[in-house]
Amino acid sequence: MNKIKKRFTEAYLGIYGLWLLAFVVAPLLLLLVQSLNLPGQGFSFDNYRDFFTSGPYLAMTVNSIWYAFLITLITLAISYPLALCLTQLKHRQLWLLLVILPTWINLLLKTYAFIGLLGKGGLLNQSLSAMGFGTSQLLFTNGAFLLVAAYIELPFMVLPIYNALLDIDPLLPAASRDLGASSIQTLKKVVWPLSMPGVKTGVQTVFIPSLSLFMITRLIGGNKVITLGTAIEEHFLVTQNWSFGSTIGVVLIIAMALTMALTTDRKKKKGGGRK
Repeated sequence: MNKIKKRFTEAYLGIYGLWLLAFVVAPLLLLLVQSLNLPGQGFSFDNYRDFFTSGPYLAMTVNSIWYAFLITLITLAISYPLALCLTQLKHRQLWLLLVILPTWINLLLKTYAFIGLLGKGGLLNQSLSAMGFGTSQLLFTNGAFLLVAAYIELPFMVLPIYNALLDIDPLLPAASRDLGASSIQTLKKVVWPLSMPGVKTGVQTVFIPSLSLFMITRLIGGNKVITLGTAIEEHFLVTQNWSFGSTIGVVLIIAMALTMALTTDRKKKKGGGRK
């Protein structure tokens, strides 16, 4: 039985390894090769030189990081109190389901729903007009972009924080309060540090995708929000400069890898036991 189980495990890992090789490693290598292959010139680092010496592309990089940071900060500010509340509710699984339910809906449909909500003839403007405030330009603004992006990314921040909070031994906050700590002190000194793995996971799952947003920047930001994701789409679909688009993609992947490295838990390795 153990031999059969071992063979099954090896076969499964082999198939999984082939899957990763074909659909993860190979596309990344193709992207890297494409970025170094200039049409008519062959192998060259000119694309990378042009990218890192170009003011507009460096500005796009800063914009991408800045907006990803803001989206992550907004979602964290909303998700942490929400996750705390969910852990205290009686039917918390039902409420958690309602939080993650929007992830079942297609991203494009949700984006168009916000266009209908924030547009000049949308529900929100109609409500403002009915109250005598008149219509205002809510769509195609930075605020609208941040609102929609934060809404879409919210469940991916709530879920890991919620799971981390559930893993905390309830006796620890109780002991903190018994020793005279206030609720705020308990949250700051006990709950927050113990939930940090969930926070870091949430930051990864929100910040990294936010770096490469392009559809929301088009439909909600109205091309006023320019990011590296927008530039990649432009080079691949409009200018047909796949080589430079691949270069931006490689830079974006490196930025994502750095983000993961900075937010990954580094557990302290304990030394050997005392003799």
